[in-house]
Amino acid sequence: MFTGIVTDIGTIIELEQQGDLRARIRTGYDTSGIDIGASIASDGVCLTVIALGDDWYDVQISAETVSKTNLDGWKVGSRVNLERALKVGDELGGHIVSGHVDGVAEIVAMAEEGDSTRVTLRAPKDLARFIAPKGSVALNGTSLTVNDVDGCDFGINFIPHTKEVTTWGAAKVGDRVNLEIDTLARYVARLAEVS
Repeated sequence: MFTGIVTDIGTIIELEQQGDLRARIRTGYDTSGIDIGASIASDGVCLTVIALGDDWYDVQISAETVSKTNLDGWKVGSRVNLERALKVGDELGGHIVSGHVDGVAEIVAMAEEGDSTRVTLRAPKDLARFIAPKGSVALNGTSLTVNDVDGCDFGINFIPHTKEVTTWGAAKVGDRVNLEIDTLARYVARLAEVS
């Protein structure tokens, strides 16, 4: 489990197709404190560490994961939002995030509003019903509050701090974004279906 509070920006330094996709990610984390088998959310996708170096770790990504996320767009040099798994007693600053991406949204508009950036995204139709104003979503692993919803489109704002400590400062219209809907919204919708 994760909180959607990004704690490092990693860089893809190697990619290799070996049946599954293997990625090497350079990190600022102290890798001596990471175990083989640990889960690290990379752009919101829960991935398992399979090898470690002084300033990097390797993950193996199944074809299923690649097909359901934006990881097919990773290249050597790509920067990715990272979050280590939640530990008992950690501060829960965002919302509960599983690292199981539900689909890919697209940035369809951006506008500056004061010091913040207003971003409009388009969710896949089957996921749009789970997104509500003032609800939470995880986008590329970042816990965010939804400002408004219009059909499949929804808006969020990035404050300067978020743009500085995540990859969101480089976002642009047309970017594909990993979307994880709020688990609570999923259960509320399911309860409504069976009632």
